[in-house]
Amino acid sequence: QVQLVESGGGLVQAGGSLELSCAASSILSINVMGWYRQAPGKQRELVATITRGGSTNYEDSVKGRFTISRDIAKNTVSLQMDSLKPEDTGVYYCYARSYTMVDYWGQGTQVTVSS
Repeated sequence: QVQLVESGGGLVQAGGSLELSCAASSILSINVMGWYRQAPGKQRELVATITRGGSTNYEDSVKGRFTISRDIAKNTVSLQMDSLKPEDTGVYYCYARSYTMVDYWGQGTQVTVSS
Protein backbone atom coordinates (compact mmCIF):
# COMPACT_ATOMS: atom_id res chain seq x y z
CA GLN A 1 0.00 0.00 0.00
CA VAL A 2 1.30 3.43 -0.97
CA GLN A 3 0.53 6.49 1.10
CA LEU A 4 0.85 9.93 -0.46
CA VAL A 5 1.43 12.79 1.95
CA GLU A 6 0.91 16.28 0.56
CA SER A 7 2.13 19.63 1.79
CA GLY A 8 1.77 23.19 0.58
CA GLY A 9 -1.29 24.91 -0.76
CA GLY A 10 -3.16 27.79 0.82
CA LEU A 11 -4.46 31.22 -0.14
CA VAL A 12 -2.67 33.50 -2.59
CA GLN A 13 -3.54 36.53 -4.66
CA ALA A 14 -3.78 36.32 -8.42
CA GLY A 15 -0.35 36.52 -9.99
CA GLY A 16 1.29 34.93 -6.98
CA SER A 17 3.06 31.61 -6.55
CA LEU A 18 2.66 28.45 -4.49
CA GLU A 19 4.51 25.16 -4.32
CA LEU A 20 2.94 21.79 -3.61
CA SER A 21 4.94 18.78 -2.49
CA CYS A 22 4.05 15.12 -2.13
CA ALA A 23 5.96 12.22 -0.64
CA ALA A 24 5.18 8.59 -1.43
CA SER A 25 5.77 6.25 1.47
CA SER A 26 6.37 2.79 0.05
CA ILE A 27 9.00 0.39 -1.23
CA LEU A 28 6.89 -0.27 -4.33
CA SER A 29 8.18 1.11 -7.61
CA ILE A 30 6.25 4.12 -8.74
CA ASN A 31 6.22 4.89 -12.45
CA VAL A 32 4.12 8.03 -12.79
CA MET A 33 3.56 10.76 -10.22
CA GLY A 34 1.63 13.94 -10.62
CA TRP A 35 -1.18 16.24 -9.63
CA TYR A 36 -4.87 16.47 -10.38
CA ARG A 37 -7.28 19.17 -9.23
CA GLN A 38 -10.98 19.50 -8.65
CA ALA A 39 -12.81 22.82 -8.67
CA PRO A 40 -16.21 23.18 -6.98
CA GLY A 41 -18.91 21.62 -9.14
CA LYS A 42 -16.41 20.24 -11.65
CA GLN A 43 -14.80 16.92 -12.34
CA ARG A 44 -11.29 16.11 -11.25
CA GLU A 45 -8.82 17.00 -13.99
CA LEU A 46 -5.19 16.33 -14.72
CA VAL A 47 -2.79 19.17 -13.99
CA ALA A 48 0.61 17.63 -14.62
CA THR A 49 2.37 14.28 -14.51
CA ILE A 50 5.96 13.12 -14.66
CA THR A 51 7.28 9.64 -15.36
CA ARG A 52 10.20 7.95 -13.67
CA GLY A 53 12.22 8.78 -16.75
CA GLY A 54 11.40 12.47 -16.48
CA SER A 55 8.82 12.85 -19.24
CA THR A 56 6.25 15.48 -18.35
CA ASN A 57 2.70 16.19 -19.39
CA TYR A 58 0.75 19.36 -18.60
CA GLU A 59 -2.84 20.44 -18.94
CA ASP A 60 -2.98 23.18 -21.57
CA SER A 61 -4.10 25.97 -19.24
CA VAL A 62 -1.08 25.55 -16.94
CA LYS A 63 1.64 25.21 -19.56
CA GLY A 64 4.29 27.88 -19.06
CA ARG A 65 3.05 28.66 -15.55
CA PHE A 66 3.40 25.38 -13.62
CA THR A 67 6.48 23.20 -13.36
CA ILE A 68 6.46 19.62 -12.11
CA SER A 69 9.59 18.00 -10.77
CA ARG A 70 10.47 14.73 -9.10
CA ASP A 71 13.13 13.31 -6.79
CA ILE A 72 13.34 9.60 -7.54
CA ALA A 73 15.56 8.79 -4.57
CA LYS A 74 13.18 10.46 -2.13
CA ASN A 75 9.99 9.36 -3.93
CA THR A 76 8.73 12.92 -3.96
CA VAL A 77 7.03 15.11 -6.53
CA SER A 78 6.63 18.87 -6.46
CA LEU A 79 4.51 21.34 -8.38
CA GLN A 80 5.72 24.92 -8.64
CA MET A 81 2.77 27.13 -9.55
CA ASP A 82 3.49 30.64 -10.81
CA SER A 83 1.27 33.37 -12.25
CA LEU A 84 -1.69 31.84 -10.48
CA LYS A 85 -5.19 32.71 -11.65
CA PRO A 86 -8.53 32.53 -9.83
CA GLU A 87 -9.50 29.64 -12.12
CA ASP A 88 -6.64 27.60 -10.62
CA THR A 89 -8.63 27.43 -7.39
CA GLY A 90 -9.51 23.93 -6.27
CA VAL A 91 -8.46 20.92 -4.28
CA TYR A 92 -5.18 19.53 -5.59
CA TYR A 93 -4.56 15.79 -5.29
CA CYS A 94 -1.24 14.04 -5.47
CA TYR A 95 -1.33 10.99 -7.73
CA ALA A 96 0.90 7.99 -8.25
CA ARG A 97 0.72 4.96 -10.51
CA SER A 98 2.81 1.87 -9.88
CA TYR A 99 4.36 -0.33 -12.54
CA THR A 100 1.55 -2.79 -11.80
CA MET A 101 -0.93 -0.09 -12.90
CA VAL A 102 -2.36 0.54 -9.46
CA ASP A 103 -3.37 4.15 -8.79
CA TYR A 104 -2.94 5.94 -5.48
CA TRP A 105 -4.25 9.30 -4.32
CA GLY A 106 -3.38 11.79 -1.62
CA GLN A 107 -5.96 13.34 0.66
CA GLY A 108 -5.99 16.63 -1.23
CA THR A 109 -4.84 20.13 -0.38
CA GLN A 110 -6.79 23.32 -0.98
CA VAL A 111 -5.45 26.05 -3.27
CA THR A 112 -7.39 29.30 -3.35
CA VAL A 113 -6.46 32.16 -5.66
CA SER A 114 -8.18 35.45 -4.95
CA SER A 115 -8.75 38.05 -7.63
